[in-house]
Amino acid sequence: MSAPAPSPLAIVDAEPLERQGEVLTDSALAFLAELHHRFTPRRDELLARRAERRAEIARTGTLDFLPQTAPIREDPDWRVAPAPAALDDRRVEITGPTDRKMTINALNSGARVWLADFEDASAPTWENVVLGQLNLIDAYERRIDFTTPEGKAYALRPAEELATVVARPRGWHLDERHLRAGDRAVPGALVDFGLYFFHNARRLLDQGKGPYFYLPKTESHLEARLWNDIFVFAQDHLGIPQGTIRATVLIETITAAYEMEEILYELRDHASGLNAGRWDYFFSIVKNFRDAGPDFVLPDRNAVTMTAPFMRAYTELLVRTCHKRGAHAIGGMAAFIPSRRDPEVNAVAFDKVRADKDREANDGFDGSWVAHPDLVPVARASFDAVLGDRPNQKDRLREDVRVTAPELIDIASLDAKPTSAGLRNAVQVGIRYIEAWLRGLGAVAIFNLMEDAATAEISRSQIWQWINAGVVFENGEKATAPLVRAIAAEELAAVREEIGAEAFAAGNWQQAHDLLLKVALDEDYAEFLTLPAYELLR
Repeated sequence: MSAPAPSPLAIVDAEPLERQGEVLTDSALAFLAELHHRFTPRRDELLARRAERRAEIARTGTLDFLPQTAPIREDPDWRVAPAPAALDDRRVEITGPTDRKMTINALNSGARVWLADFEDASAPTWENVVLGQLNLIDAYERRIDFTTPEGKAYALRPAEELATVVARPRGWHLDERHLRAGDRAVPGALVDFGLYFFHNARRLLDQGKGPYFYLPKTESHLEARLWNDIFVFAQDHLGIPQGTIRATVLIETITAAYEMEEILYELRDHASGLNAGRWDYFFSIVKNFRDAGPDFVLPDRNAVTMTAPFMRAYTELLVRTCHKRGAHAIGGMAAFIPSRRDPEVNAVAFDKVRADKDREANDGFDGSWVAHPDLVPVARASFDAVLGDRPNQKDRLREDVRVTAPELIDIASLDAKPTSAGLRNAVQVGIRYIEAWLRGLGAVAIFNLMEDAATAEISRSQIWQWINAGVVFENGEKATAPLVRAIAAEELAAVREEIGAEAFAAGNWQQAHDLLLKVALDEDYAEFLTLPAYELLR
């Protein structure tokens, strides 16, 4: 007897939300099911390849450029498709989740691009997944507004003043448990991409733009090839001209840093650029080289600046690669959150942001990220000073840059060492972020910085690495599990004192504490903390 045919629709398994029928139409669910049946098996194979490559790194303790793709790197002639007008000038990009207030504020921010985030800045509650899509539809239809409980009203500015949206779906490792096709959950990446593309591709074409995407946590050119095949199918399926989709790939894994040209090549008809993602890049280095010995022990995360030799190698290679192939090079995040109560803190932070953006603009980047609207003018001034009226500086080929494979992983060149204060900060930030994530918040202001899931990943990974490497801090204390447990208990008590017993009891503090200790102290290192965290998400 033959197996039953797969359902033509993805099946929703969740309590209904108001207006969800506008997003989860039968035709949209059929599109998701088709994406799932065609592409999830290849996703599974690529996740298995990730594990194989990690095992190889553990065995060899090194990485190199791929010999089998050398012809692609050595071919001087190929280029990515020319940028569409809406993505030609990307000098300032703002990032944030797709809740209703952020949607309006980001579009109104004065930035050229808004990274509308379904990934690290958004906890994947069903409400966030579905209503985030609805908010973008409402924004394109200009029927979105928002009023705070205090009565402050938000509405969109005229269309010509709004940022161009570049949506970021979830990474390949995350499934969406509320949508199933056949006997399996649909990958979150296909849900986020599929719903956004299905509902908005034609709307955006009518506005003279297109469906643009950021692709997160890519680890190889084969993963970029999968995305390209998805784009080709999706455009054909909906009758959208090929090349309408454009994708910017985040080079935020250490393995992808060795395949930048190959990634652009695989996506060349749909490629828009590459981005330098700092925290996830640190996380990826620790994850892949976590047991490779003292030469790979990273110091406190805030001590690793973009001027560190291995970070300079990474960012300069990214600019050279992008401009060699006609793509945009987009710089990293300015995560500072201005304080209305402390102008001195603001002044110091603004100086740091300005210096960081000046460096990026002078290095050849075509734009950069900020996390708060107040930083848009700061970043814009840095790029205005270099670009003037030009939309970008892709003509700066940076042929002076020569980066070798060892330079990208030369962690040992850092002078800084892990500190006891860094350990405490990792515990504090990890607990505070995870607690908010479990309440459905993915972008969280902690100690005047806008943190997302990448922050928690680097925090727990560094705790794991320091313990397993036997790090001894400047005060003579050794990184151990009992020390981390003691600091976590102190932090939990401090939070209870800070917010009061009632608010503490209403939160997810004990769950956050327990989860951080699990992913930081378990002998078996969890590939992503969001996987066990998702099981706890209401």
